[in-house]
Amino acid sequence: MQLGAFSVSLSVKDLAASRAFYEALGFSVTGGEPARHWLVMRNDGIVIGLFQGMFEGNLLTFNPGWDQYRQELPHFQDVRELQAELDGKGIELAVRTDPEGQGTGYVQLADPDGNVILIDQHVARPNAR
Repeated sequence: MQLGAFSVSLSVKDLAASRAFYEALGFSVTGGEPARHWLVMRNDGIVIGLFQGMFEGNLLTFNPGWDQYRQELPHFQDVRELQAELDGKGIELAVRTDPEGQGTGYVQLADPDGNVILIDQHVARPNAR
């Protein structure tokens, strides 16, 4: 499976306090909308998202079609292909994407310990392999 770029999405209580903490660890803001309560921070190839009040718990996030620096990949495994592969392996999906869709899409699942995994594709399907 080609899952794409990886990041951790953290559910935070205080966006400003979390930003200051991760800046002290060497991260810098590379995206987001603080007025809408979210930021993306990077330390070299390590990416974390800070999200205040948007979801419960933390997420492991994969982005098919992107490399670790949000550059589009010329070939990638589309989220609909990943969904079919997961179905074939008997892995239950909590959220499914339209299998006939052509653009972006996402699926959500949980590992055996309840850790939520989001496979969130921001790149349109035509570039898929």
